[in-house]
Amino acid sequence: MHRPTALGGAFTALATAAAGVLVAAAVSTTPAAAAVGGTGTGYLHTSGNKIADSTGATVRLTGINWFGMETDNKTFHGLWSSNPWRGQLDKMASLGYNTLRIPYSNDALKPGATASGINDFVNPDLVGLSPLQILDKVIDYAGGKGMRVILDRHRPTAAGQSPLWYTSTVSEATWITDWKMLAQRYAGNPTVIGADLHNEPHAEGTNPAATGACWGCGDTARDWRLAAERAGNAILGVQPNWLIFVEGVSCPSGGLSNVWDGDPSNDEDCGWWGGNLSKAGQFPVRLSVANRLVYSPHEYATSVYHQAWFDAPDYPANMPAIWDRYWGYLHKQNIAPIMMGEFGTTLVDPKDKVWLENLMAYTGTGVTGMSFTYWSWNPNSGDTGGIALDDWTNINTAKQAILQPYLIPPVGGGGPSPTPTTPGPTPTTPTPTGGCTASYRQVNAWQGGFQGELTVKNTGTAAVNPWSVTWAWPSGVSLASGWNATVTQSGTTVTAAAPDWSRSLAAGASVTIGFTANGAASAPGTVKLNGTAC
Repeated sequence: MHRPTALGGAFTALATAAAGVLVAAAVSTTPAAAAVGGTGTGYLHTSGNKIADSTGATVRLTGINWFGMETDNKTFHGLWSSNPWRGQLDKMASLGYNTLRIPYSNDALKPGATASGINDFVNPDLVGLSPLQILDKVIDYAGGKGMRVILDRHRPTAAGQSPLWYTSTVSEATWITDWKMLAQRYAGNPTVIGADLHNEPHAEGTNPAATGACWGCGDTARDWRLAAERAGNAILGVQPNWLIFVEGVSCPSGGLSNVWDGDPSNDEDCGWWGGNLSKAGQFPVRLSVANRLVYSPHEYATSVYHQAWFDAPDYPANMPAIWDRYWGYLHKQNIAPIMMGEFGTTLVDPKDKVWLENLMAYTGTGVTGMSFTYWSWNPNSGDTGGIALDDWTNINTAKQAILQPYLIPPVGGGGPSPTPTTPGPTPTTPTPTGGCTASYRQVNAWQGGFQGELTVKNTGTAAVNPWSVTWAWPSGVSLASGWNATVTQSGTTVTAAAPDWSRSLAAGASVTIGFTANGAASAPGTVKLNGTAC
């Protein structure tokens, strides 16, 4: 998806509309954290319609897209903000996103590629790094938080998306060679779990003169199913542990219907770019390594394109049958797992809220539900906006509230429980029975500011609900931003109040409060949990 706005954005279009996201370097191999209900242990594989870890435990990927590496910036958007890159990942993990889908273009992989749009004062550790070296750091840090990473070949070049997986300037051979390079680069690092081969293959040209991506048509130059097999098998030849994520097309014929011929019987059933997997049951993707295939459709709201089904008299009751037809049947018939790679909305149209609520319910609850990566973290996504607001720190609470019950936090991410419940009556000033401990880590520092993490553990025998942490800073140190809590400052006292999605701090549990501050780097002093000194 991509319609750039300012420095980036997103766009997915209906194909039936006539108009129309490597240099050698040392790579850490921090494994994804082991966890039941997190992202599992070791590499992942498929079993029927489920994704499972190396122990056989079912894993549900509940992630988010962070784009930018596919644009002219050649690296993540938002690195220009006052929120350091680690702070943004901390926030994603704390909200419950356990997987990061990272769009890129082949331009970002070229030797000599340079990253731009980076705030050097906030992210001094990224100065002078190549796009791939920045990617290395993000993958390493995300893995340390228990998150998984899916790489998404979003565009052949930064200029824009393409209906086919190759263009006149970026060949199929380049596409496959670059994928093999990435597979080798991250071999041995189970944080990186797989390849989304090409973003949103779609129709082009009017039938019978179709020139776009078809499914099952047998033309090697246009049949996306055959191309996915070629690339997927090439990747598995060098990294047999990866999952291969295959998107759909828009129109199985690869061309647009002639809507002016007066004959509706010739009009094809088309869907979103990348969203039509209706022929995958008849013409499945065949990989050389068993249990590696995941189908990855895209699905959007009327804020992205006004599909006819949004005007149906029985909307939204009509939507499950539409999802069944395009891709849901693959899950329901136990053919393969579904990982919805993109879906998003501005929530401006009232129909969008209904759409998102119904779509999430359709995916199912708990660890056995369908996997997904929401579009997007970025607030500068032109057609959807983001989970992050324009400051790249605070979040869109209306969107988050709909997604929250379906999120399964990464272990180590400090996120809320997958299914929040409304807290019952609590004492006016609850206090921990037995006290608390506190530890501090300075994450980063730059001229005039710093970033830190304060971890507070409830060492008492009872939960603290709601919890509140306070600390003192020297005069001259002021709060810039905070996350994992509602963080405010009055004089030299800083207060981090429990967020609505994680009001209770259980006995023995810890919370990590992240922040950036202006002034000389200083550790929090006189730390208290609900008035009890730690």
